[in-house]
Amino acid sequence: MFVQITQGHVRGAEQVKAALDEWVRDVAPGAEGWLRTTSGVTDDGVFVSLVSFTDAASAHRNSDRPEQAQWWERTAPLFDGEVTFHDADNAVTDNPGDPDSAKFVQLVQGQGSDRVRALTVLVAETGKWAEIRPEVLGVTACTYGNGEYTVAVYFANERDARVGERKPLPADLAKALAEVQHLRVRQPSYLDLHTPWISVRRA
Repeated sequence: MFVQITQGHVRGAEQVKAALDEWVRDVAPGAEGWLRTTSGVTDDGVFVSLVSFTDAASAHRNSDRPEQAQWWERTAPLFDGEVTFHDADNAVTDNPGDPDSAKFVQLVQGQGSDRVRALTVLVAETGKWAEIRPEVLGVTACTYGNGEYTVAVYFANERDARVGERKPLPADLAKALAEVQHLRVRQPSYLDLHTPWISVRRA
């Protein structure tokens, strides 16, 4: 799966939401390979969007469409600073529930030294994580650049997410998490989307 990540500070969440609604209504129907968009604005005005496609070729074809360029020309002025873009052409997902129904999404961003090893460790314990954290509906992990990553965690609601993060971990999961943390190049940052905007292609 291919994911395009857009991030930057915006002046107003309402205008950005209206622009995204316009994209889903007017641009998405012709966007071959588009699967899902997860977006939102943090409390301090940072907008983040993960747009998922079946593959990179489909995403690039959409970027070249006149409709896409015209939409972005109208939307870009809503940002009041630098806008960053990342292409993750090897994104992976794990969906024990229905992430499209999530009421809270937390994004973890950082940099690691060995993506393959980190994913191997975490995927090996997927079933155990689902048992201890049933409020997690899905996870999308994206890597790009020099080991940089964005991981979106979809929760049933924020209350259950906060309760879950305080749970003590069994020894095997604690060991797996410690190994993943050891692979970090820098400490991660967390972006909370209290009101995520999730749009999905309908058949």
